[in-house]
Amino acid sequence: MITEIDPFQLYGTRDTETSPTRLTAGLLAADFKDGNLRTICYDGAEVLRAVSYLVRDRDWGTYAPRIEDLRVDQRESGFSLSYIARCAGPVDTELAIDVRIAAEEGEALIFEATALSASGFETNRCGFCILHPIIGVAGMPVSVEHVDGRREDTHFPDLIEPWQPFKDMRAITHSVSPHVTAECRMEGDTFEMEDQRNWSDASFKTYVRPLALPWPYHIPAGDPVRQRVVLTLGDMRRSTHTPATAARPITLSLGDKSGTMPAIGLVITPEDAEATLVARDRLREIAPQELLFHFDPGAGHGINALKSFAVIAAGHTGRSTVEIALPCHLPPVAEVQQIATLMRDAGFKPDALVVSPSVDRQSTPPGSKWPECPPLEEVYAAACAAFAGMRLGGGMLSYFTELNRKRVPTDLLAFITHCTNPIVHAADDLSVMQTLEALPFITRSVRAIYGDKPYRIGPSTIAMRQNPYGSRTMDNQCGGRIAMANSDPRHNARFGNAFALGYAARTLDAGLECLTLSALTGAFGLIAGKDEPSEPGMPRPLFATVSTLSRLAGSAWQECLSSDPTAVLAFITGTARLSRQLHLVNITPRQQEVGLGEFRLVKHPEGRRLALEAYATASVDLAG
Repeated sequence: MITEIDPFQLYGTRDTETSPTRLTAGLLAADFKDGNLRTICYDGAEVLRAVSYLVRDRDWGTYAPRIEDLRVDQRESGFSLSYIARCAGPVDTELAIDVRIAAEEGEALIFEATALSASGFETNRCGFCILHPIIGVAGMPVSVEHVDGRREDTHFPDLIEPWQPFKDMRAITHSVSPHVTAECRMEGDTFEMEDQRNWSDASFKTYVRPLALPWPYHIPAGDPVRQRVVLTLGDMRRSTHTPATAARPITLSLGDKSGTMPAIGLVITPEDAEATLVARDRLREIAPQELLFHFDPGAGHGINALKSFAVIAAGHTGRSTVEIALPCHLPPVAEVQQIATLMRDAGFKPDALVVSPSVDRQSTPPGSKWPECPPLEEVYAAACAAFAGMRLGGGMLSYFTELNRKRVPTDLLAFITHCTNPIVHAADDLSVMQTLEALPFITRSVRAIYGDKPYRIGPSTIAMRQNPYGSRTMDNQCGGRIAMANSDPRHNARFGNAFALGYAARTLDAGLECLTLSALTGAFGLIAGKDEPSEPGMPRPLFATVSTLSRLAGSAWQECLSSDPTAVLAFITGTARLSRQLHLVNITPRQQEVGLGEFRLVKHPEGRRLALEAYATASVDLAG
């Protein structure tokens, strides 16, 4: 049952998501929500993460269509439903999608749609999107049928592919369990798959219309676009059973992995520098090991910004790094030297810098022409000459996607860095938390490319600070759950706190040098601003987790395995000879019962369970 806690405490808004409608047809079950199917399972095992019909605008933003004439018929043996979805585009254009979904026990699930516009409609993509899960699927065998009838027996990628692993697809078949297979057949257009782990989505995405084709494109007026997805399950068992529904407590056990907790950073922009100085006492309270200063001459940042950075850095006892978005309007030697002169005149001398061409923050999708950019070897050599003796980092100021597609030379680099963002493609609560599943795949892929090179991640926040896939981030004045939004209410609430601790837990195995999950102030900050309902300067829930992680930096950690990592994540800090703590986070909107197994608590050694409320975190002392 969903918790009864005030939604504002959980999400930073009292607008709650619509609960899904559970649909069943024998052993097949799916959640219907906002016109699409989620969590499609067979006999309790997840088959597909989603089957959706999506319409994207010219900035790759996803339309939220108005659902009309919804009819749902759930019978004992199966279900059927239908509706009309209407998308309102710019300049009084509209697209109407007539949708029908049906499944009967022992038969295929069919999802078909016809899109029609009376006015004509501009879009980057219009059609079906099928998501395969990654846990238990990545690296496993798969059979792909191509549009020409050719069949390819291969594997889902284990490490993250920078480009599409499969193209020209008509059907894809994989094993759900040792005795159950699932064939997903796509009709009406040519489909291809991309590895959405690039963007930290926890899925392989099969989508319509190859990216090599031009976009945006125009759907002509009066020209229907028909597509269909057919999911067929093959069950080779002689008998089946109905999965158990009784709730069981989540259990914890000690894992084999261990390491050192990363340093914690906070990002500071010129726009937030003044507020950061005002809140210097809060900064000292958190005591982050690293301050990451953002400097972008193309955004008008100049010597005044650097002077503010110098003042903030002077009052900070830890290290500092400046990330520079190099405009590349002049030769790198000239531009880097200009910035070095400004920094010297401002009295700002950070411990390290990250330099990256500004144009590299924008995505270059498959089939697109790479933009003009100086060779990175030239950029890094210029930075080394201008900032002699300073640690130089490289990578991307945007996301792992861009780093994976444009792999940087490392000979002159002291460390590699990139960010992630969980609302590139979807912004609902479940999708955001599911992105945590993809983080170990991202870090393992970075390690496969760059080996033991020191590695940093961040700033990585729920809200998007810059959009590599369009002309802008999306404004979110109403505080909704919006993909690619430059602010997100959940950052200010328990959801954001749980997401941050879950993020830290999922990236421990990467051996990060530094992890940056927030700013001190502003839309990505740990304290409330002057225009927010709460008192200015008051800590947001995320303040507690970042402070805890900062306190733990440099200490030993040990793996703690959860029997259900989709609900609860955990890890241990300390050693057998030092004080040990168990850190837990509930990443669901439901209370979770956690069985402690072999672990004993100092305060309640006889206690065998802990109850974690929705999106709650806990740090408890362990005995022995």
